[in-house]
Amino acid sequence: MNTTGYAKKILLALVAAAGLATGAHAAEGGIAWDKAPNKTNDLQSLQNGAKIFVNYCLGCHSAAFMRYNRLQDIGLSEQQVKDNLLFTTEKVGDTMKAAIDPKQAKEWFGGNPPDLTLVARSRAGHGGSGADYLYTFLRTFYRDETKPTGWNNLAYPNVGMPNVLWELQGERRPVYEERMEHGHATHVFTGWEQTKPGTLTPLQYEQSIGDLVNYLQWMAEPAQNTRVRLGVAVLLFLLVLTVFTWRLNAAFWKDVK
Repeated sequence: MNTTGYAKKILLALVAAAGLATGAHAAEGGIAWDKAPNKTNDLQSLQNGAKIFVNYCLGCHSAAFMRYNRLQDIGLSEQQVKDNLLFTTEKVGDTMKAAIDPKQAKEWFGGNPPDLTLVARSRAGHGGSGADYLYTFLRTFYRDETKPTGWNNLAYPNVGMPNVLWELQGERRPVYEERMEHGHATHVFTGWEQTKPGTLTPLQYEQSIGDLVNYLQWMAEPAQNTRVRLGVAVLLFLLVLTVFTWRLNAAFWKDVK
């Protein structure tokens, strides 16, 4: 048996695995993710998030596994959905499909924008939940004239997506501080400088992004809150049943020595 060749194959496999892990880490961005509000029980927040999603995201990104009438689960009536969230020929029973032509999207952005139905679940990583990633991503856009879209992002460097919420947020630039680490000068991100105000204050914008992320998190699993409530109820039932079973067993065997 050629042990040298076998050892080389193992070594190459380990190197390849390390490369994949490094690539996955780089794709998730180099900054720490902020904690998302995680208020999927807040109906007012979910309703505002749905409005932001339809107005600012649905033009390019579909949510092909979500139907408009499912928004009744977050407290909206069918008439409210028709009056406020349907803008063209969609029907309340239709799925949320983007209006953009896939061919144009590929030409403009270099690829068709991904479906967002499950994005809050699929983007989870070592830095936190998918909601944490989205909350960080949507709040770290900045102007970068060297990019084709004019925008860049700290959580996803060189992203092909422009900041579609820039009118709400305004324009900012990241502020870096030079520090010495391991004998080398590095630039460390320390905060933001607002260069042009938006229609919302920074606090209002963060609250709006929180609402949008809450909606995306809810949309990824609309039955999650019901599932959790049922799970708690079942566990409580089993706990009570265990007590009754234990006492009944003691009653049956009390005279048996």
